[in-house]
Amino acid sequence: MNGTRLEEVAIHEAGQRLDRWVARRRPDLPQGRLQKLLRTGQVRVDGRRARASDRLEAGAVVRLPPCGPSRQPAPLPEWLVEKVRSWMLHIDEAVIALDKPAGLAVQGGRGTGRHLDGMLEALRFEAAERPRLVHRLDRDTSGVLLLARSGADAARLTAMFRARAAEKLYWAVTAGAPDPPAGRIALPLAKRRRAGGERVSVDEEGRRAVTDYETLARAGKHAARLALRPLTGRTHQLRAHLAAIGCPILGDGKYGGREAFLDGMGLEPRLHLHARALTLEHPRGRGRLEVEALTPPLLEKTFRLLGLDI
Repeated sequence: MNGTRLEEVAIHEAGQRLDRWVARRRPDLPQGRLQKLLRTGQVRVDGRRARASDRLEAGAVVRLPPCGPSRQPAPLPEWLVEKVRSWMLHIDEAVIALDKPAGLAVQGGRGTGRHLDGMLEALRFEAAERPRLVHRLDRDTSGVLLLARSGADAARLTAMFRARAAEKLYWAVTAGAPDPPAGRIALPLAKRRRAGGERVSVDEEGRRAVTDYETLARAGKHAARLALRPLTGRTHQLRAHLAAIGCPILGDGKYGGREAFLDGMGLEPRLHLHARALTLEHPRGRGRLEVEALTPPLLEKTFRLLGLDI
């Protein structure tokens, strides 16, 4: 039997339904058994009974009761293990940093087949636990993604992300060039459910959201290459902020509509957003951890076609 576990909700898991959060933590648990544990109050949030539909907050502590023996997941094929390991940018006793490819979901969900969370066993190596996600990137965003190699390291890293102590640098190509070429976007954002899924929008009653931007190169008024530094961590913050100032990220039809595409230039119709670098204190006090991802082929090609090479 697995003993009772207390697990903290990571910052990237905020807003998830309790039943879906538990299902991701215990994919071996049959749905009927999960619903019974929730219905009888054996799963608790911060010591209190909770409903399956309750939305979780970052930092909440969830009690997972003994659930019976776990079914061991099928081993990953060797080719996939090698592929996942080829994404590594950094590894030490506490942290693994990956260069996540665009198009790969970080976690599973409705309609999601293969996802990174289901591949993390490939990165266990000799550790007692498999690595844990401590933040996330959108499916179509490439770049630096950090993993913790133990529960204690995950708690420390999650606390840093919650305190905004991690410095994030993104690169983006936009349809249109911002004016002024550098500045700060401080527009509150709120989630809204619409036909076709959830998205965020500027809303005076929304949550505080701040993004610093700098133009690195521009192709007249048609496009620009930007460095972005989000000072808060809202869902789709960069995409919503840039669309709000009239410069949607290239290929982002969800937030920019037709204006997010430049026709007749041979550009790929994909999201041009890349998590370039991440800097924060090492969770075991080993100084500053700085990780940088290479420029993906998508951006290299677009930089060249639009003359945004620097």
